Amino acid sequence: MGNIGEQAACDYLTNHGFSVLARNFKRKVGEIDIVAKKNKVIHFVEVKTSRYFPGTAFTPEIRVNRRKIDRLKRTCQIYLAETKAPDDQHWQIDVISAILAENREVASINHIESAVFEQRY
Repeated sequence: MGNIGEQAACDYLTNHGFSVLARNFKRKVGEIDIVAKKNKVIHFVEVKTSRYFPGTAFTPEIRVNRRKIDRLKRTCQIYLAETKAPDDQHWQIDVISAILAENREVASINHIESAVFEQRY
């Protein structure tokens, strides 16, 4: 299910002018689902995928908790260091939620830019 959401998120980003730089960047401290760039800003994207449940207000992005945010931030710092990004590189952490219909097709995509604050600018 997660792979469907991640592919849909990549397609969404590409269709909205982003260049996808990396997928599933993993280190001991954590993982970044998608690293993308647009207008000189690096977007570290956490993708959350869920099935649609009629009559509920649940959205997948609610699962991005404090522990996940802390791990994301540390992993972003590692990515920036490993790619030798300049000290003044603008970056942000976004969340994309994908909701799947019963047939496992993507029913909706929600892109929340700058979902996590306290980034280095």
